[in-house]
Amino acid sequence: MIGQFTAVYMKRGAWYLAYVEEIPGVNTQGRTLKDAKRNLREALGMVLEANRALAHHAHSKSAIEEPISIAVE
Repeated sequence: MIGQFTAVYMKRGAWYLAYVEEIPGVNTQGRTLKDAKRNLREALGMVLEANRALAHHAHSKSAIEEPISIAVE
């Protein structure tokens, strides 16, 4: 699955704070911008994986799953 999201990075003191605008809960930090970017990719992957696992657990085996795409400006 490939998606495109908006990453936001802000320098606060000695740290870079990072979050993904479109998905609440995807946030992290790093001592360097490089660290913050790496950590944000990892956090995004973990949140998407956890959300998918929770959804699979919550719905019945007869549920219909299919990809969906939208264009957002």
